[in-house]
Amino acid sequence: MSDLDLSFYLNGQWVDASERKQLAVINPATESPLTHIAMGTADDVNLAVKAARDAFPSWSTTSREERLQILDKIIAGIKARGEELAQAISQEMGAPISFARTAQVGTGIGHFATARQILADFEFAHLRGKTLVCQEPIGVCGLITPWNWPLNQVSCKVAPALATGCTMILKPSEMSPVSARILTEIIHDAGVPAGVFNLVNGDGPTVGAAMSSHPDIDMMSFTGSTRAGREVAKASADTIKRVSQELGGKSANIILDDADFPAAVKGGVLGCFGNCGQSCNAPTRMLVPASRMDEVIEIARAVAAKAIPGNPADDATRIGPVVSQTQYDRIQSLIQAGIDEGATLVAGGTGKPDGLDTGYFVKPTVFANVRNDMTIAKEEIFGPVLSIIAYQDDDDAVRIANDSEYGLSGYVSGEQDHARQIARRMRTGMIHLNGASTDFSAPFGGFKQSGNGREWGVEGFHEFLETKAIMGYGG
Repeated sequence: MSDLDLSFYLNGQWVDASERKQLAVINPATESPLTHIAMGTADDVNLAVKAARDAFPSWSTTSREERLQILDKIIAGIKARGEELAQAISQEMGAPISFARTAQVGTGIGHFATARQILADFEFAHLRGKTLVCQEPIGVCGLITPWNWPLNQVSCKVAPALATGCTMILKPSEMSPVSARILTEIIHDAGVPAGVFNLVNGDGPTVGAAMSSHPDIDMMSFTGSTRAGREVAKASADTIKRVSQELGGKSANIILDDADFPAAVKGGVLGCFGNCGQSCNAPTRMLVPASRMDEVIEIARAVAAKAIPGNPADDATRIGPVVSQTQYDRIQSLIQAGIDEGATLVAGGTGKPDGLDTGYFVKPTVFANVRNDMTIAKEEIFGPVLSIIAYQDDDDAVRIANDSEYGLSGYVSGEQDHARQIARRMRTGMIHLNGASTDFSAPFGGFKQSGNGREWGVEGFHEFLETKAIMGYGG
């Protein structure tokens, strides 16, 4: 992408935006503009929706084989341009380049590969007695994605939408649009027909609202904050469109008394600090037996001491900056709230790390002796800030874990059968036992104010499908 890009991808070609309003995309490590983009309007959304609506009758009736070939070409394109994507992600949102190459780009490939695998064997119709039950593409989809995992979140929506025969309009985050443009070029080069995929840059109150309220969009798939998710749901209500949302989280990480404490605590601290804490499913509340709090503090302090932020362009860096000045300021205020409310500051604190005066760098911070009613235990901080909370017994641990307005993810470490019993009692959409890694075939989503619907795997497929019953079909 050049330092000035004012076009959107509409109906198979790059088209100038309807207005010349620009936004600077800031590199969070340098605080300097990476590029400038045009900000879309409702008129741009209308053009994108018309293109998607016109393309739907043809694309929705393409064969399984045609869609598989398209997905194969997209996967090959992402692999071929993987380094370019990694550099874009690192520069637009601050991920360390090593993390961008492996995790950020790797998840994009993973979602398209998973969608391809599901499509190859998916049963779109079956007889139930004499009734044919059909799964058909829902129609035109509006996709709104965040900045923290840009390729991941775009891919886990676009891949199943394409695979199921939907057409779509993508609004990536205006803070991380560069990787979305590269993926759009890959999709174009893969031969996706004109109008099937469209991209409009812009902000939530303008482009997002126009998409959510548009009468010719059949479904909204949104990932972002719970606050913004409410607005999408409200704007979508008048047209009774389907709304699938993956929202905020404040995930509990329960370390049971029979766990391997050095390994579990280290893994929990590093898990919270990963992606500079900018993951909705991060294990930000570590729950430990009260009798072992002092032991946990020492382990956590030692781990945090080695978590040193640095230039994300360096291969050795493991923690980069947070995405923006706004995000930096919010994290600082929440760290101060933890101090003011009496939590024990184990590591980090307010201000920038030594030697990093330029860039939105945050000190990786650990609080201990946190109560679950403290601000830092309740609010999603979206930064490298861990809260360690004491519990008395298993029942108390489960009570604290479930005492949250969120329910996106969860973590349990301990003897396997014991951990399984605790996991079944947690009110959350996903749980990792004893450091289990993410599974692309597993449903991703949450309970309560962490959203509704599911992404990833076959459950993510079903979000983009409508069910039709044809009675008497079997004779």
